[in-house]
Amino acid sequence: MSSFRPRTAIDRTAEPPDEDEPGWTEDADPESVARKILLDQLSIKARSRRELEDRLARRKVPEEVASRLLDRFEEVGLVDDEAFARAWVEGRRRSRGLARTALAVELRRKGIADETAREVLDEVEPGAEEEAARALVRKKLRTMRGLEEQVAARRLVGMLARKGYGAGLAHAVVRSELGAAAGAEWSGDDD
Repeated sequence: MSSFRPRTAIDRTAEPPDEDEPGWTEDADPESVARKILLDQLSIKARSRRELEDRLARRKVPEEVASRLLDRFEEVGLVDDEAFARAWVEGRRRSRGLARTALAVELRRKGIADETAREVLDEVEPGAEEEAARALVRKKLRTMRGLEEQVAARRLVGMLARKGYGAGLAHAVVRSELGAAAGAEWSGDDD
């Protein structure tokens, strides 16, 4: 069986070029090569400064060239860790329902400074976090018909914990939502 995969416009699995490839000749200007790498990366999606530093390091761009270019990109607003963090938090809250704790871990992995992450995460309303937990539980409850209430509760609390919600909030939300969904499906009675 062939392992051929057609290459798409954005192939994130593609390996970075070797020094032997075009653009990496002995006489290539490291700054031009680095600028192209940065612009290519930023044209795909916003990235943190550390992500871009790591990419340039993997592509063997000299550190002083990388630092100078990244400083310039920050000056003109192409690299902005605070804006990146805000967009990341909003997107991950909307798409995955993550709590502040899980978001903080992700931001740290992306190289966002703890102070910047704290500022951005402080903007998340505690009520919005609870409502997100409730929405996750309601959605998951639809797939749990027929399970015993204790089993459903355990699974729901585990799901919320994996998404970064604290134990107290997770238990309170699950208890409340299970109570609201009480009826034939949780009482053990069949219609």
